[in-house]
Amino acid sequence: MSARELIESGKTALGIEFGSTNIKAVLTDLEGNVLGKGSHRWENSLKDGIWTYSYEEIDAGLRDCYSALRANVERNHQVTIKTVGAIGISAMMHGYIALDKEGKTIAPFQTWRNSNTQQAADILTEKFNFNIPLRWTIAHLYQCVLDHEEHLPQVDFVTTLDSYMHYRLTGVKAAGIGDASGIFPIDSEALDYDQKMLDICDELIAKEGYTFKLRDVLPKVLCAGDKAGSLTVEGAALLDESGNLQAGIPMCPSEGDAGTGMVATNAVAARTGNVSAGTSTFAMIVTEKPLSKLHREIDMVTTPDGKPVAMSHANNGTTDINAWHDLFKEFAELLGVDTSDLNLYDILFRKSLEGDADCGGLLNYGYYSGEGVTRLNEGRPLYVRMPDSKFNLANFMRAHLYTSLGAVKLGMDILQKEEHVAIDRITGHGGLFTTPGCVQKYLAAAIDTPVTVMSTATEGGPWGMALLAAYMLEGGREKESLPEYLERVIFSNMEGTTLAPDNETVKGYEAFAEHYKSGLAIEKAAIENAKW
Repeated sequence: MSARELIESGKTALGIEFGSTNIKAVLTDLEGNVLGKGSHRWENSLKDGIWTYSYEEIDAGLRDCYSALRANVERNHQVTIKTVGAIGISAMMHGYIALDKEGKTIAPFQTWRNSNTQQAADILTEKFNFNIPLRWTIAHLYQCVLDHEEHLPQVDFVTTLDSYMHYRLTGVKAAGIGDASGIFPIDSEALDYDQKMLDICDELIAKEGYTFKLRDVLPKVLCAGDKAGSLTVEGAALLDESGNLQAGIPMCPSEGDAGTGMVATNAVAARTGNVSAGTSTFAMIVTEKPLSKLHREIDMVTTPDGKPVAMSHANNGTTDINAWHDLFKEFAELLGVDTSDLNLYDILFRKSLEGDADCGGLLNYGYYSGEGVTRLNEGRPLYVRMPDSKFNLANFMRAHLYTSLGAVKLGMDILQKEEHVAIDRITGHGGLFTTPGCVQKYLAAAIDTPVTVMSTATEGGPWGMALLAAYMLEGGREKESLPEYLERVIFSNMEGTTLAPDNETVKGYEAFAEHYKSGLAIEKAAIENAKW
């Protein structure tokens, strides 16, 4: 069938992902081939000390993103989307959204970027003997309990952004298990929240005078392949302001961006992993067994089908690189250079390959917010060099790209050097991998492991979400496991390139990592003293 016939007959899957800087939509056929794309750019705001997006921005961004997709399809295939085989919603994991019984939001949306939950995270980690990162939903909820926030007596539903939007579109209060694993710890045998930890937390909440139970306010846990309701009339109107999209389209469980990244890189089987490099950067390794002990630097989450995953997550990735890119762009335009046809990112990234393996003694921290791995609850972007450092553009950019992986490397060192986690394959994806052989080379050195970048590396989360929607439509786990489906249908003939680490870059990155660790005292001092 032609692309137009596939779209007209609804033999398609739609994935929409709310990323940190873009909301993206990808329409595919049922073999993962992209038929259309749309996007909407947005930025979080720091309001009253909280990193947030307004609920009005969320709705408007969704509509604009879908409108861009609809226009893209109409332009390229001369057909208007009226139905889709299945839809899936994804978003940045973690954070906090609270609703009352009428489904109205009763508190500002707190994103994963917030680190105002240290007290709650510390208490829960101790009581559970399980690491609860500051950005997890339960840390936000329990911090609200400890602070006796005014909205708590009205709480009826507490969830994440993707689960919230799934509810808006379907009326179903559920979350995919991968996203749910960033809400509350998961029992991978039961494929549900850990009941013992639920009981412990319910007792802690009750001691503060609140009567709600977590089972009643958290979303139901669903797995990849499960059915999660269908698009309502109200949901269709919210999604497509043109009124062409029909209600009744089946929807798969919503997922977090970590889960969609695993799917998009075919990293859902044991001993596989992926590194997603974007506004935040994180490594996900599917483990064969539990870790030997608790590590505050490592999150334990799950794949979209419930397998345990060790995550090294960095809150700060490309934001500072974007800021410097814009500065260079402004300077070029001041010189009269037309940058509209230039890919400045590619130019700067390629220049970094000429730099010294250890970045010439340059060091920087792109910390716009707190960083859990390095246990800093605020951020101050810094660039540091010694009087004899080799300060040139190549080293300058190389240090930026090294440091975008810096916190993730510290977590990966724990998994590889302390826990001896076995890894057969690492796949990189996200915008940082667009320039061939650049960040791929640096990542391979950082983790001393070959890294593969597939031809779909820049499609990312929304494409992975579309694959999960197609998996449900094709029969889900009743027919075959998620790894079997991805291997058979999507990745059997996928092209990609693999780079092995080279000794010079490995040694250089290790030297940079030592500077990175010792320099954290400088970052801490900046946080303590830079208050303007």
